[in-house]
Amino acid sequence: MNAPAVKRMAIADFLVWSERQERGRYELIDGEIVAMAPERAAHVDAKASIWQALARAIKDAGAPCKSYVDGLGVAIDAQTVYEPDVLVNCGDPIAPDAMLSPAPVVIVEVLSPSSRHIDKSVKLAGYFKLESLVHYLVVDLDRRTVLHYRRQGADEPILLRIVTEGAIRLDPPGLDLTLTEIFA
Repeated sequence: MNAPAVKRMAIADFLVWSERQERGRYELIDGEIVAMAPERAAHVDAKASIWQALARAIKDAGAPCKSYVDGLGVAIDAQTVYEPDVLVNCGDPIAPDAMLSPAPVVIVEVLSPSSRHIDKSVKLAGYFKLESLVHYLVVDLDRRTVLHYRRQGADEPILLRIVTEGAIRLDPPGLDLTLTEIFA
């Protein structure tokens, strides 16, 4: 007996659907709606610290960018939208009613028990499908470590730097983040 075919949802339908939801956060993965797990206080605090540090770095650098915490999605393909913990979008300002970041240059995911594997595998590969993305930071609160994945060029390998102290240079767009700020 054949299983019934699953109807996959497109991004436009997902965005309309998600606006009508009163509770919870969702991502669209391969056309299927996936609920995001509730977050612990340490996770929420880390996101806020990183967002504030990026906002400060953007101001200090005078970069034509803006940092966002939660909420804005990132379209990976026609049927996948991830919602990173923090992102930096550069270029033209995002429209006030937009639900997607058009040009994320920096994406940050803070690891949690439910997302640890997907953030370091599936999302890593997905995010680097975006031409605009240069930096992907995976923050491990338990180990006080940041995995900094950096695109060197269009046809070059992605570099990984494991950061346990000091600072992270995000260039472009010319931002400096210290681990002290990240783990505040």
